Amino acid sequence: MATTDQQSHFTTDDPIVEVRNLKVTYDDGETYVLDDVSMDIERREILGVVGESGSGKSMFASAMLDAIPDPGLLSGKVLYHKGDGETVDVLELDHEELYKFRWEEISMVFQGAMSSFNPTMKVGAHFRETLKAHDKNVDQGMQFARELLEDLYLDPERVLGSYSHELSGGMQQRALIALSIVLEPEVLVMDEPTAALDLLMQRSILMLLKDLQQKYDLTMVFITHDLPLVASLASRMGVMYAFQMIEIGPRDEVIGDAGHPYTRALLNATPNLDAPLEEMKPIEGQSPAPVNVPDGCSYHPRCPLADDKCVSEDPGFYTVSDGHGAACHHWEAAKAEIPLNFESAGDTGGDSDVAADGGELR
Repeated sequence: MATTDQQSHFTTDDPIVEVRNLKVTYDDGETYVLDDVSMDIERREILGVVGESGSGKSMFASAMLDAIPDPGLLSGKVLYHKGDGETVDVLELDHEELYKFRWEEISMVFQGAMSSFNPTMKVGAHFRETLKAHDKNVDQGMQFARELLEDLYLDPERVLGSYSHELSGGMQQRALIALSIVLEPEVLVMDEPTAALDLLMQRSILMLLKDLQQKYDLTMVFITHDLPLVASLASRMGVMYAFQMIEIGPRDEVIGDAGHPYTRALLNATPNLDAPLEEMKPIEGQSPAPVNVPDGCSYHPRCPLADDKCVSEDPGFYTVSDGHGAACHHWEAAKAEIPLNFESAGDTGGDSDVAADGGELR
């Protein structure tokens, strides 16, 4: 029988980041935009965080770096474990320490490369200014920058000598990725980094990210609303709904054996190769606004399995399998009563076969 021991789902053997009870509120604590998120990020893993727009994914990323804009209130713990054994309490860092930490230990890539570069500065100047600001050797740093740009299949001299508007969107995004790694951080947090790009460029950048992660032993947190996209990259996945993490586990298990009704509904609303178009099922209703999150399970107004317990009791994480948990009182019934459309079409028997090059669910 399932248990609700949440610790077994969000802890890992060698965490580089531990997130505990992370909350972001506004209106003097009355409005939650991140609600009690706890999980570990394993050293050198690629963690995918997926959910609908407005589910709290970007707020989770910003909270990890203590980058919540005023007047937001951030509480909880973010513990970063450096390679030398030192543990950093991120939320206790002062302004100067936090500035260095955000580039040198955990770096972030945002969605819009165009808005990340100063249009009056050449791209090379961004690299040099970043290196100078962190007291790094500029000549050595620029040599590393050229290596990174080559890793990303860019001509270093052309890119460094150009203004951002002289580069295509894909080139800008790859240059921004190189800039985020030039100070050799351990963790790279990517918030919808390919959303503005065409499908072919998205897939190309994902393959390059895999290569970078392996070459430089990076830990990556990839945040997106695009489930097939993250499925082609991540080794482990977290699913967010209504500002909470509602399912966590290995990628193949979350996709092929999802326990939460929302995750299963999300999968059935996602195009895949095996399910006919008419079998795609949009999720009825809307996710709640921060000022109107229901009591109990936040998904119960949209859930076909909801009962009185769901309305009154917020579920903890139930054990689906080792390292895989779902915050649902009826996760066993969900697996039986909400079949995945690619299971029936492809006769996979509950196992997922995720294409590494395209991310389709087969």
